[in-house]
Order: sequence, then C-alpha cells, then structure tokens
Amino acid sequence: MNQTGALHVEKAGPQALLQDAGRFGVRHLGITQGGPVDWHAAGWANALLGNDSGAPVLEIAIGGLSLVAQCRTTLALCGADLGACLNGTTLLPWQRFGVHRGDRVTFDLPRGGLRAYLAAPGGWLGEVSLGSVACVTREGFGGHKGGGQPLETGDELQFPKKPPNDLPANTAVPQAQRIDYQQPAGLPLIPGGQIAGFDGDSLYWVFNRQWAVDTRADRMGIRLTGPELVCRNAAMVSEGIPAGAVQVPPDGQPICLMNDRQTIGGYPRVGTLTPVARARLAQCPAGHPVHFQACGMEKARLTTPLG
Repeated sequence: MNQTGALHVEKAGPQALLQDAGRFGVRHLGITQGGPVDWHAAGWANALLGNDSGAPVLEIAIGGLSLVAQCRTTLALCGADLGACLNGTTLLPWQRFGVHRGDRVTFDLPRGGLRAYLAAPGGWLGEVSLGSVACVTREGFGGHKGGGQPLETGDELQFPKKPPNDLPANTAVPQAQRIDYQQPAGLPLIPGGQIAGFDGDSLYWVFNRQWAVDTRADRMGIRLTGPELVCRNAAMVSEGIPAGAVQVPPDGQPICLMNDRQTIGGYPRVGTLTPVARARLAQCPAGHPVHFQACGMEKARLTTPLG
C-alpha cells in the first residue's frame, strides 16, 4: 500500500523551494540556516493542517507554478496572493482546501506580497542535509530531491498520507492574523552593532525617513534605497551576523540580511530586524515603502502568535 501522496509539477515557475524551520548549529562551518523567509505565513499554513510549525512547506516566490494532484488530500495556502486557482477557480490564501486526483492548482502573478506557502498533511518530504530539508541553492543543501535544487517541471512533490479526520477545526486563519501586504511596511529594528559610529544625520534618517525596497533583493539580502548613511568607523574585522542584520556598505544604502545570508560580514550594522519585521520585509516587492521603528529586546520577544 502506497503510504505517500504527491503533486505532479506541471510547470515549475521561477522559484519554488522546500523549506522547513531551517538548518541550525552549523554556522561555525560557514553554512547558513535557510528556512521560510516569511515564518509567519509558513507557520499558519502548517497550523491549518495540524502539522508542527517547522514542518516542510513549499515556498512559492513570484508565481508561475502549476501542480496536479495525484490523490485526494487537503492542503493549506498562506502568505502572498499569487493569483492562485483551483481548476480555474480563484483560490484565496490563508485557508485550507481539498483536492482530488487530477485537480490542478496554479499560481499566476503577485497581487499582494511575493511569497506564498503551500503545506501538506505531515509536511512535504525532502532530502535531509545536516538535520534539515531547507533548500539553499547557493550551498547545495536540502530540497525535495537534495542538492539544493528548486522544483523543476516533471518533478513529484511527495507527502505522507494522513487521515482526513485528523485536521484541526479551523479551516482558515483568523482575520486578525492575516497581513495586508499592500500597506506600507513598518519594520521594528533593534538598534545595535556599530550604530554609535554613524553620524547624527544618519541616525535621524534611519528612523525618520521612508525607504524603498530595491530591485536587488533575494533570500540572501534585501537592499533598501533612501538617504545615504555615513559611518565614521574605520575598517572593521568581519564578525558573525544574525538573520535580520542591517548592514550599511560604502554606498550608504542598507542591506537587510535574510535567511540565506553569509555567516560573517565586515560592514557596519545599525541594528537587527525583529523576526516579525523580517517576515514582513520578505513580502515587499521592489519599490514598496518601508520605515524602521526603534524596538527594544523585550518588545521584540513578543512575536506574532500562531494561534
């Protein structure tokens, strides 16, 4: 008896990656963490199916993906509105839905946000590398078939079958937990790093000027454009950098480092984005307005609950 279900990849799209909670305990080896850049949406997709919050989900960037169900099951979709359809009928995010064998789930172009998360009962199956299936293409780790490979046309995306009566009562995410990605993004930032080395104008601009997401943005880092920030410090020795670190290179335009960042860096930092801020920034397209909000450690620990 076949103990797994599957979706056939009819069209792969630009980037669809398998991501679990991430790869930890290996940064001393120069290996980054991976994991969903919008952990909030990914966590809710898993919650709707009763999965562990870090179970593998499919992170779908931009859209252009077409999947065909190979069996009857229940899936959950959260995060960006990528114009998803089930057999040609609009499929809105932040809910779970049923599919039958032969049903087609498609994703078009972004309408709000950049990344959608598709979850399956029990989590998608992938190749474990250093304790995680998180797909990091640059380093060649994880993914649904190993080697850090994204989904390709013709692939089979598998999941363990699960009894349909095992699902939680809630079929959709509470309205209060759904993010309107079309609104300007406020990004809580914990001041730190080399912030004392920036001049007075720069410190004012960080928190009192609007920034815009640059076209140079990916899972490694997201550049912002705005006033030029000036740091008076001399050249610094490279140091370990956490997810969300906001570095300022010589051009004075900040870079917010994300899940697939390098493990060390030598640019001065004005601080670190909170996890909530990182998740929000991950859904901002090029040109989207953002602004930093000074945040203390205690407030930063109050992350958005998953129910």
